[in-house]
Amino acid sequence: MTVAVEGAVAPRILLVEDEPSLVLTLSDRLLSEGYRVETAGDGNEALARVEEIPVDLILLDVMLPGKNGFDVCRDLRQRGVAVPILMLTARTQVTDRVVGLKLGADDYLTKPFEMIELLARVEALLRRARTPIAPATGVYAFGDVEVDFRRAEVTRDGDPLALSALELKLLRHLIENRGLVVSRDELLDQVWGYGASAHTRTVDVHVASLRQKIEPLPSRPQYVVTVHRLGYKFVG
Repeated sequence: MTVAVEGAVAPRILLVEDEPSLVLTLSDRLLSEGYRVETAGDGNEALARVEEIPVDLILLDVMLPGKNGFDVCRDLRQRGVAVPILMLTARTQVTDRVVGLKLGADDYLTKPFEMIELLARVEALLRRARTPIAPATGVYAFGDVEVDFRRAEVTRDGDPLALSALELKLLRHLIENRGLVVSRDELLDQVWGYGASAHTRTVDVHVASLRQKIEPLPSRPQYVVTVHRLGYKFVG
């Protein structure tokens, strides 16, 4: 497979990784798939590279010398850089993944990972970035939360909530299917664009992050509830 299309400019990916062997392996494979690849070996270099050149996606390792991946992600989002960020992490704790997502990352992969899985995530993130979210009609309110789909704005008690585009899309899909059980496979397909064959806990992590923002008591959710072994259901 190659992403290059005659007459089109191939997406440029910034790979932020300090392990030389992994940089070489990932760069070679991404180049063979038709992507343009830039690299940075530490957090500060990554921030400088984003200032210098336009990129379409960032592969961002968490454990970096100097400024770590979490700090880089936070700084990029604070600067208004909205390109997709896929974090690469050796950390297995869900709380660590939630931190990255709350800082603005779009997804994560836990090392070691299969190359085919990385390529699937990259392709889906790029495709989603090229496809604007179709706004639902009007405003939907539940509890003290109000969602304005046309303006892509969410408020709680009148105060704006900082939801990412992905979190807003996730919330919208759950609201549009309120009262129904939505499986993780369906969310992966409809929200992430990965297809049901992807093996990932990213849905659970994003739901946990979303609950932190919209639920009165995130540890005991009342709007986005878990249906054991089946998925999630919106009951707002």
